[in-house]
Amino acid sequence: MTVCQTSSRAELHPALARRFSPVRFDPSVVVDSGQVDTLLDAARRAPSAGNSQPWMFVVGLRGDEVHSRIVPHLARSSARWAPAAALLVINLAQVRVADMPDWEYSEFAHYDLGQAVAHMTVQGLAIGLDAHQFRAFDREAVAAEFAVPSHWEVTSMTAFGVADHLPGELPSPGTSRDRHDIERITWARASSV
Repeated sequence: MTVCQTSSRAELHPALARRFSPVRFDPSVVVDSGQVDTLLDAARRAPSAGNSQPWMFVVGLRGDEVHSRIVPHLARSSARWAPAAALLVINLAQVRVADMPDWEYSEFAHYDLGQAVAHMTVQGLAIGLDAHQFRAFDREAVAAEFAVPSHWEVTSMTAFGVADHLPGELPSPGTSRDRHDIERITWARASSV
């Protein structure tokens, strides 16, 4: 009998291994509606508590009317780089039941939205798009701009496009690829045999 030697640890998917948050996007890259639909389909397929799917998205392609309505609400820090991204997506979480402001829709709504955005990010990497998730914008102004009802929350934004720099080439707060090691992020785990 032949025994195959395999690594005790599977390799990290190459798309995840190369992921970083760019702060400069190639302004010549165009995302088409098919790619947008693929990103939204990835979000749609994310798991959620009780299949509640407490997410919605505002989608602005660079140069379109929605994009032009998003850009004025960016903070100074994100306004330096985000408008050049091919696509800006506002991520919304349903936090309350419609017409019942005291009833929480799902205690997991933000977690579930995070899953959906992570699915979009990984799908973007698979189709050649880099992503930068961020919160540097005026949430209240964006909610007013797009008439977001009070039972929904403007939570975060994601810029998609193709990075116009290498990881680490343009240091910027919040974009470091440095990560804690596995031991530091593990609260408890049985020892290996």
